[in-house]
Amino acid sequence: MDDNKLYNALLKSQGERGRSESERGEARVEDNFRKERPYASSEQGRPNWIRVDSNNNEHPPTLYDSSVSLSLIANPRPWSREQLRERKIIYSGMPDKKVMDAYRELRIQLRNLAQGDRFTVMFSSLGSNGSEGVLTAFNLATALALDSHTSALLVDCDPYNDELDSLVSSPMDKGVTDFVSDHTLSIRSILYPSGVERLSVVPAGTQASSAVELFASVRMRELITELQTRYPDRCIVLNVPPFRENTEARIIERFADQVVFGVPFGEVTGETIAESVDALDSDKFSGLIFQE
Repeated sequence: MDDNKLYNALLKSQGERGRSESERGEARVEDNFRKERPYASSEQGRPNWIRVDSNNNEHPPTLYDSSVSLSLIANPRPWSREQLRERKIIYSGMPDKKVMDAYRELRIQLRNLAQGDRFTVMFSSLGSNGSEGVLTAFNLATALALDSHTSALLVDCDPYNDELDSLVSSPMDKGVTDFVSDHTLSIRSILYPSGVERLSVVPAGTQASSAVELFASVRMRELITELQTRYPDRCIVLNVPPFRENTEARIIERFADQVVFGVPFGEVTGETIAESVDALDSDKFSGLIFQE
């Protein structure tokens, strides 16, 4: 097993994080520590600064408890349980408990690997069908949002696939590529409620032909930095095109704290997985999600 590239990549990634956490006196990943983040009431001594946007005016940071700041996230058109089930979106109390538990375990694993309350995960499928990746990325973001003391943001960086439209309850227009190419657009203009509580989305946008250059630009870096620092209780999922078919993943990877690959059932071999992990060449690799 030591000769397996995938296994070695995980060991390398977790080893780097483990040394960092050990220096801070925290639990190590290899100790199989399983613990969800504490309730807000146990952290009341720590300031939770957020910036509130109201009536299109920017206000200085104000001190809020996370339960207050998260209540500010609008969800004007929430999906019903029936609608969530039709779209294969996970929700608490869903009949298929094994699927829900798998996403809960994934949430715990990612939190344990993270070095702070908020983190950014890049998700990319190793298959060739981008629509499978969008659904898995959306469910990963939903799992993070189901933590009542966390907000989540899905940033779609796959302009070659429009499947996100069917998963979001609000009509969407401008997105990432439009914001990066048009300096007159504000971040507010590309943020949309998803239909899932505490989950917002940013679509990929309409400028697919120049996406690679746009993702590599300074304004793209500024966008991701702003999204990452805007709220202290927000986790971000970056959905990128299939890793083996496009170059966008290698560009977007620099914005992520962790990288997770999706493995479509019956489509990808173990050798392909190992080669993809080796091609990523990053200690940010955190694991795989097997997609049915």
